[in-house]
Amino acid sequence: MSIKLSFHGAAGQVTGSMYLLEAAGARILLDAGLFQGHRAEAAKRNRELPFDPRRLDMVVLSHAHIDHTGRLPLLVREGFHGPIYCTPATRDLCAVMLPDAAMIQMRDAEFLERRGKSGTDSQPLYTLNDAVATQELMLGVPYHRPVHLRKFLTLEYSDAGHILGSATLDLRLTESPQHRLVFSGDIGRNGLPIIRDPHAPAGPIDTLIIESTYADRRHESVYEAEHKLGEIVSRVAARGGKLIIPSFAVGRAQELVYALHQLWRQQQIPDIPIFVDSPLAVDATTVFRMHPEVFDRRERLVDDGHALFDFPLVKYVRSVVDSKKINQMHGPAIIIAASGMVESGRVLHHIANHAGDHRNCILFVGFQAEHTLGRRIQEGLSPMRIYGELVDRRCEVETLGGYSAHADASELRAWVRQLGGPIRRAFVVHGETPGLRAMADILREEGVKEVHVPDLGDVYEL
Repeated sequence: MSIKLSFHGAAGQVTGSMYLLEAAGARILLDAGLFQGHRAEAAKRNRELPFDPRRLDMVVLSHAHIDHTGRLPLLVREGFHGPIYCTPATRDLCAVMLPDAAMIQMRDAEFLERRGKSGTDSQPLYTLNDAVATQELMLGVPYHRPVHLRKFLTLEYSDAGHILGSATLDLRLTESPQHRLVFSGDIGRNGLPIIRDPHAPAGPIDTLIIESTYADRRHESVYEAEHKLGEIVSRVAARGGKLIIPSFAVGRAQELVYALHQLWRQQQIPDIPIFVDSPLAVDATTVFRMHPEVFDRRERLVDDGHALFDFPLVKYVRSVVDSKKINQMHGPAIIIAASGMVESGRVLHHIANHAGDHRNCILFVGFQAEHTLGRRIQEGLSPMRIYGELVDRRCEVETLGGYSAHADASELRAWVRQLGGPIRRAFVVHGETPGLRAMADILREEGVKEVHVPDLGDVYEL
């Protein structure tokens, strides 16, 4: 039996997760994420699918983040009509995330057209109808419930602890010769709020595909991050400033609201308004409320039965009119807005309006990929170009590493040890060069003899 694995995203880089497995007479796509980064380059890569979607038999998803799901509607638009397997929470998150991605692309294209700056790179990849059609193909598979995808091929999900519904894929080929492939997805951290800790699927593995985002560093603890968050909020509020937090609408926004809820209950932050200014984050929070079965019951707010995402300070903003009013208000406030890498969405408008005031602060609480505006601001860029206009930055810029949803070096090593092994071969993906090299070193130190760091487009016979 021939088994082939090819790498079409998040290979030698972080975004665009997409791997094609050809086995058991099927063509199985693992994730279908968007590339993010330099606009022209990302647009080109996103449009040029490296295979015919009509020949795919199925897609198996790890989780709902757009860099893992954002090209699904493009596949459907180009003729894919097979099943898309995911956890129930991932399915429900995609129901709000993919239409939102389509709407953002359409609005950005319209905005650039009005400015006379439209072109091929600015055209939407897909429409709202494509996103809705994608949802009709999605099938929810609970954790730890094996499902037979076809003859000689079984899938089982385990909890990856990254965001709500995130999963590690355990694919077993039972036709001779038997083969077990594990795709880590994005591995979360122990102790993250709301969701359970990652659970590695134990036992011998023939092929491991593993992420490496933060394999070259250590995070501060979640407790330290929460303490520092409280300090930053209090400092900015004391000088009458606004704290702008670019945030992923799914996962990070809810974690921040949860953390601010705890800080407020402990009287560690002042009574200032907290705006969650993202229709997607508002909808995603509703999905979180729908899935308490995957919450971590060891969390105090969860165990005490509190409404995790609702308390007097927080206001959820959906309309554009209400979003613009935030920029006009005086006095301190916290503004949580998408996108997390400052590439699109309402956070661009908030930064454009507030970056010039030294009282304000931009706080990064998540990974900023190379060539994104978020990374350039983090590295000190000023002036910055937003919607074609130059904006001077006089505000403070801070970064909190403890809120990362990705495991760090010690947590990745612990996860590999939980697998138990032996691991016959491993492929290191979803990382920049230092992280990729560090993860490869970790695997070799843990006894994996055959370790590969594939490049985009590489193909391997397993």
